[in-house]
Amino acid sequence: MISLDLDSIRAFLAINDHKSFTKAADSMGSTQATLSVKLKRLENKLGVQLVERTPRQVRLSSAGEAFLPEARELISANDRAIASLSSPRRRFKLGVGCHVFGPEMQLVLSRLKEADPSLQIELSVESSTILTELCNSGSLHAVIIRSDDGRYDGEELCPEYFGWYASAQFDYDHQGPLPIANLKEHCGMRNVAMQVLDKFKIQWHEAFIGNNMTAIVTAIEAGMAVGIFPHRAAPRTLIEVSKKFGLPKIPSSSVLIYSAYKDKQTRNTMNLIVKTFSDLYP
Repeated sequence: MISLDLDSIRAFLAINDHKSFTKAADSMGSTQATLSVKLKRLENKLGVQLVERTPRQVRLSSAGEAFLPEARELISANDRAIASLSSPRRRFKLGVGCHVFGPEMQLVLSRLKEADPSLQIELSVESSTILTELCNSGSLHAVIIRSDDGRYDGEELCPEYFGWYASAQFDYDHQGPLPIANLKEHCGMRNVAMQVLDKFKIQWHEAFIGNNMTAIVTAIEAGMAVGIFPHRAAPRTLIEVSKKFGLPKIPSSSVLIYSAYKDKQTRNTMNLIVKTFSDLYP
């Protein structure tokens, strides 16, 4: 029976993730030559070529593609076994802006669990203003917010583009103020909506004010008002109505991750979140 070397498998996974021997070696704190030796050792044991390498491109062979999910599971099983014997569970407190929270978080949480099965994740979804204060005070390890929420020194996760959304039955005849649904104060998107409408001299009024996004979405679904959402995170029950009602374009922004912590464990966890977004938004 063939016995595989875990370090060689980790080298193979790093090469696939980074599509570069140099970057993969850097991520493992190794050298390109050492990584090449480990990959060759693994290929010799399996009797197949796993990686095809040209001067311009590094990609998996068909055998490498077939081996990839099994390799990930093998490393994951090894890490779970070791983690089961480890002492106290580490806690990671993450804050996500209520207007930033989107479908990516499912994959983020899945990968965090896969990387460290013993990790206890505490997730807070709040206004960016509150989250930034909590992060600066050390109450949160990291926050995911927008660049226009007052932080510009974080690491960019993805660009952010917005639109005006409403229910299919909503109608606006321009005869009166535009009804909008907003979160309570401390919400950055509330300020953006007001500033944009005022700039284009569009009369408006707050037809609904809620204290969470579930309430806002429910009110908009009921046809009470329009609201601003990021395109990537807009509820599927709503439709984009900017062109339909001649509403002004919302300035684009960026989604950032920021932390006041500098320790290695926090940085490693943040790097995994950055990598997850990078995979989704290359």
